[in-house]
Amino acid sequence: MKKINIFCFGFGQVAKNFIKKIKSENLNINLTVTSREDSKKNNFYNIDYESFQFSENSFDERLIKNLRSSDHILISIAPVKGEDIVIKNFQNNFNNSEIKWITYLSATSVYGNHNGEWVDENSDTKPTATNGIDRLNAEKSWLNFAEKKNLPLQVLRLSGIYSNQNNILARLKTGNTKIIDKKNQFFSRIHVEDIANVLFKSLQNFKSKEIYNISDDKPTSSEELILHGLKLLNIKKPEIADLSTIESEMVKNFYKDSKKVNNKKMKEFFNYKLKYPTYIEGLNYIHNNTI
Repeated sequence: MKKINIFCFGFGQVAKNFIKKIKSENLNINLTVTSREDSKKNNFYNIDYESFQFSENSFDERLIKNLRSSDHILISIAPVKGEDIVIKNFQNNFNNSEIKWITYLSATSVYGNHNGEWVDENSDTKPTATNGIDRLNAEKSWLNFAEKKNLPLQVLRLSGIYSNQNNILARLKTGNTKIIDKKNQFFSRIHVEDIANVLFKSLQNFKSKEIYNISDDKPTSSEELILHGLKLLNIKKPEIADLSTIESEMVKNFYKDSKKVNNKKMKEFFNYKLKYPTYIEGLNYIHNNTI
């Protein structure tokens, strides 16, 4: 593959792991990213790149030149006040006929509550929490925009992300984690390295206007996840709390939805075998190698 020009709107853990994966495969890239911080030149895994300031109401206009010369564009910025700020600010700058790949990172919160049943890419999207509603609106904006401009776009709906740094083991060690008592509550998860690997696979295996669930093989309850973490850490079980006693609106919204996310389309299309098929392999690796 020839040198590729990658533009990352947002440079958080998913984008960084994607670039790290590309570097590990010895591909040559030109990298540009955006950040809320001031514009600067930087280095990541021996890749020199430019980071341009971009927030809801302002951006460094110098980024437009780099955007217009990019052939691969990753959008990992969450909607702001229900609106996708990339389309809002740059819809007139996606006229580069060399664009080969645009990926919008969405979330499985777009499905809303399915009472613990399985969902796939054809399931009803009926979000109730604000983040799910906003994500679905942003998805639709990107799909409509891509259709209008004839742009090559894929949408990845990410399940709950964990990594070697951010995971239930790290939270349990703080002593602030509680088990929420809520029956028939299922969540799906995905290790950030598996997201990066799928993104890398999609560089050469891409179909426009498609949506994929990015999830591991084992949806489970939060309690089951915590219990496995406790076993690994050999610490006592935290207190059990009723959801009605929780003050955090974010946590309450998290527990509104119960569903099991089907990943069959992802695995078949990208011919991908998960590095961490379930939270068990993921947490065991983290415990054995990073703690």
